[in-house]
Amino acid sequence: MSDDDRSTVRGRVGRYGRVGVAVGGAAMRMAGSRYLGREADHERNAADLKVALGGLKGPLMKAAQILATIPDALPSDYARELAELQANAPPMGWAFVRRRMAAELGPDWQTKFADFPREAAKAASLGQVHAATDLSGRKVASKLQYPDMASIVSADLNQLKLAFAVYRRYDPAIDPSQIHAELSERLTEELDYVHEARNTRLYEALLAGESGVHVPEVIDDLSASRLLTTSWLEGRPMAAFAEDADPDAREAAALNMFRAWYVPFYGYGVIHGDPHLGNYSVNQDASINLYDFGCIRVFPPRFVEGVIELYHALRSDDRDRAAHAYERWGFENISNELLDTLNIWAGFLYKPLMEDKVQRIQESESGTYGATIASKVHEQLREIGGVTPPREFVLMDRAAIGLGSVFLRLRAELNWHRVFHELIDEFDLEGLASRQSKALEVQGLAPVG
Repeated sequence: MSDDDRSTVRGRVGRYGRVGVAVGGAAMRMAGSRYLGREADHERNAADLKVALGGLKGPLMKAAQILATIPDALPSDYARELAELQANAPPMGWAFVRRRMAAELGPDWQTKFADFPREAAKAASLGQVHAATDLSGRKVASKLQYPDMASIVSADLNQLKLAFAVYRRYDPAIDPSQIHAELSERLTEELDYVHEARNTRLYEALLAGESGVHVPEVIDDLSASRLLTTSWLEGRPMAAFAEDADPDAREAAALNMFRAWYVPFYGYGVIHGDPHLGNYSVNQDASINLYDFGCIRVFPPRFVEGVIELYHALRSDDRDRAAHAYERWGFENISNELLDTLNIWAGFLYKPLMEDKVQRIQESESGTYGATIASKVHEQLREIGGVTPPREFVLMDRAAIGLGSVFLRLRAELNWHRVFHELIDEFDLEGLASRQSKALEVQGLAPVG
């Protein structure tokens, strides 16, 4: 075993230990607080977990970011802390990069590039991106997976299950079993860059008619199972764009973001499950560059129909129709009390779509999208004995909250009602099923049940 390999093993053991200590310490404090009848110090526990998870980066950090948007898979204090984590893992050294590239493209890998810089241009949750140049002189993005990520993902998911178990004993409002199952499948898929290449091509096809959205082109002869090379798309970070762009540009960018996520969903039952700030950028014409297609969710057509049905049910105040829609989402045992509670959250998410007028995505000036409503929903779920969110809920909710936060940052004022109706007015379940099946087949992706 080489020194670098020994270092990797030592680092992995240390990683597991730090997570175990952080989760275990929070568990002991929670248990002690309950036994002694004291109020739990959520802020301290949240800060401890943030330090541990933030230092680890990688898949567990990514799972934490997703969890921070689900009301309320974790306490609000935890959600606030975890939402600040960014995917910025320490880069691999050049010795590691050379070995990893040789393993993916062969010992002569450097002859396949005109230039391949030693330093990474940016970090992803499972790898790092090099701004290379191919033999034709084109700038490309080569995403190289960190070493030993399969075992790290497996161990992180086990630690996440422990964290869920700790919180479940402390607070029974949310049963996280299906959340964990969904995160496990999605994170495991992200390890396979051949699968991500297929997802990227899928999105290129689904968004081919959207002039306001750009998807990178996959370069097959510079890609492998743990290396994905695409064309380089240059744009401004959303935060910088939102600060100084004029209102027309900000609204155009918001509309392009909305269509980037929801044209594939309502047209094909597919959604980009990771609206993280690092996964898109903005061009001078307010068009959007969309990146990172590892976390893609394909939904059964009945689920998409349920999302639309719930909208109509809320507009007409039809409780039976709403209950049926939630069942299509995968919720079970819909009592009147659970229906009322779920409708609070759904009413918040659908509110901008209800009225045919220009408005912001949220009336409040709060910088946290949905936090107050999520807290109210959480309290009521606790009172009625809790709920098990279905797997399909996880990334759909992640997309809604993540995009809502972007629209809030952009201060965009649009007629969301009309934008939404452009996508759903011609909805046809059989048509969606047929389009989805054909699109997945072309890219060699598995159909959904």
